[in-house]
Amino acid sequence: MSKFKVIIALILCFVFYKGYVAFTEFEIGVSDRVAKIEELSDFEKQDEVIALMMYLGDPPELIEHLLVLNKSKCLEMKQIAEETSFAYYECAKVDAIIKGSKIIKINSELEVL
Repeated sequence: MSKFKVIIALILCFVFYKGYVAFTEFEIGVSDRVAKIEELSDFEKQDEVIALMMYLGDPPELIEHLLVLNKSKCLEMKQIAEETSFAYYECAKVDAIIKGSKIIKINSELEVL
């Protein structure tokens, strides 16, 4: 009888585990699909993001900006850009209007990284 109880307990644990995995994968899948839909649509949103910005001239004037996923990637891209160009580059956390995966307009610079 005790072997039967152990087998039932193992089966129940397996069922709970499969239910948990299915639930968490469903949530991840939904957020990925929402991100893809936002990227494909012409939906603009305001958000705080990390940007690599290029300045030229005297006094420095913002010429270009690029949305970057994280701080380390931005700093890596900044180093490469400064080695191959005479422009001034800056990684910063900015408040910007985003459309898809592109920065449309920078409203304000919040923090230089």
